[in-house]
Amino acid sequence: MDKFIIQGGRPLEGTVRISGAKNAALPIMAAALLTSEKVQLDNIPRVRDIVTMAKLLAHMKVHVIAQDVPPSAMTIQTEEISHAEAPYELVKTMRASVLTLGPLVARFGYARVSLPGGCAIGARPIDLHIQALEKMGAKMVTEHGYVEARAERLRGAEIHFEKITVTGTENILMAATLAQGETILSNAAREPEIADLADLLIKMGAKIEGAGTSTIRVRGVEKLHGAAHRVIPDRIEVGTFLVAGAITGGNVLLTECEPRHLCAIIDKLSECGVEITAESATSLRVRASGKLRTADVTTEEYPGFATDMQAQYLALATQAEGDSLITETIFENRFMHASEMIRMGANIEINGRQAIVHGPTPLSGTTIIASDLRASASLVLAGLVAENTTVVDRVYHIDRGYERIENKLRALGARIERSG
Repeated sequence: MDKFIIQGGRPLEGTVRISGAKNAALPIMAAALLTSEKVQLDNIPRVRDIVTMAKLLAHMKVHVIAQDVPPSAMTIQTEEISHAEAPYELVKTMRASVLTLGPLVARFGYARVSLPGGCAIGARPIDLHIQALEKMGAKMVTEHGYVEARAERLRGAEIHFEKITVTGTENILMAATLAQGETILSNAAREPEIADLADLLIKMGAKIEGAGTSTIRVRGVEKLHGAAHRVIPDRIEVGTFLVAGAITGGNVLLTECEPRHLCAIIDKLSECGVEITAESATSLRVRASGKLRTADVTTEEYPGFATDMQAQYLALATQAEGDSLITETIFENRFMHASEMIRMGANIEINGRQAIVHGPTPLSGTTIIASDLRASASLVLAGLVAENTTVVDRVYHIDRGYERIENKLRALGARIERSG
């Protein structure tokens, strides 16, 4: 099992290129099920979740070609499929596999997808997906750990999500593109990844208005065609490297990013005394500008402060002057990284969905265990400022969503190595 060995105490300096967004690429890959023509994609990150989605599509006999030139390109063609099923063996390692449900039933009239269950950061059920597809005329059966959907053709409907759901919005948005009539999604998620998915679907011939707002209108069409699309930059990777530059007292230029997707994160880091400047429309520079200050954070759905940045912010707070109150509103079990940081010397109190971080505290290297993707990133950040050697175990979590993070950090001067 791979681990990272980190020698902390060195400021990061240099330039890092931001990869494509995993959370945009996954639904976009699933959208290729909606047409028999080629979908050509660029800026696909080389991370474990992308490999898993490619395996899932290949399991259905979809043609998936990852091209070496350019290194982030991929072509997907779904002329036919052998079986419309996402088996448990693949779904258990990546919850986003459920994104095949909507496209499969919309185009082929049938889908069988394993229920994803819970995960380390809390339960994430798909009941809202199921209810929406039922409103669109699908016959849904849940048994033996699988959900089955059947429909000769889905029909448009008014869908109100009782709770904001990113994957639910994406799944039903894709399903609605081939439904008969108009579908209206209200209380829809507004993440940039949803707008990016809609941009591809529109290139494929879909009729969509309002993606990126809380109300999306989709007029179904008879069929979609192939298209070419470049995936947006990964805003969470950007946020992680902004924190990395700040926490180490460094000076880092981030290229090929989209600053407009990071307003809440940039505002909060600026409140902490971090200097962040836009050097172009697609680049940001982060500089340490004296002592870090505390600032309270509450995670919210986009455009609020992202839950996927909570763990990294907590690492930063351990090095800030004063007390920081961090409130997690999205997931019920997302402070497992805190206990590992406490073992490194951090002064953190956990009370349900709130963490109080008393800083600054010197961190001391030790062996720590990553529990999920973003927790892994936060522990690496802690290791970058810790004295002596930090060993981060189970880094397969971080490989799910960060492309060669140790190589990128090493290029900025970090002393980090991967060990098998």
